[in-house]
Amino acid sequence: MATIPLTVRGAQRLQAELHRLKTIERPAVISAIAEARSHGDLSENAEYDAARERQGFIEGRIAELDGTLSNAQLIDPAAHDAEGRVVFGSTVEIEDLDSGDKVTYQIVGDVEADIKANLISVSSPVARAMIGKSEGDVVSVNAPSGVREYEIVSVKYI
Repeated sequence: MATIPLTVRGAQRLQAELHRLKTIERPAVISAIAEARSHGDLSENAEYDAARERQGFIEGRIAELDGTLSNAQLIDPAAHDAEGRVVFGSTVEIEDLDSGDKVTYQIVGDVEADIKANLISVSSPVARAMIGKSEGDVVSVNAPSGVREYEIVSVKYI
């Protein structure tokens, strides 16, 4: 399996989720299965079926997180000095040249991307357009509504 780029903060979030799944969720679902088994006939036991389904989800997520973390290449944005250029892990403020709206994104790996938290994937069109650019540069992004132009206002490594 290829290496998976992760920021240090992203890896910590995944490790915390893995710890919660192993120490809280897994024992709780095992207990729920045992409780449902105690009710007798398993062929028509909805509680048992739901608990087994939940267990399958938890075990699958644990395996996925273990695989991701074991193949992770940790990148600490604060340790990089890319001389003002946009690189993986950069926190970039951009301004939409049409509307004047400003937004700040951090460029992260695919597994830690979360648009609600302003974490965009390095493989997203916006991030791909910005990689290698510097403050003051204008980038064009092909969006479903047409080509959008953004100016890079600031680049930070935090």
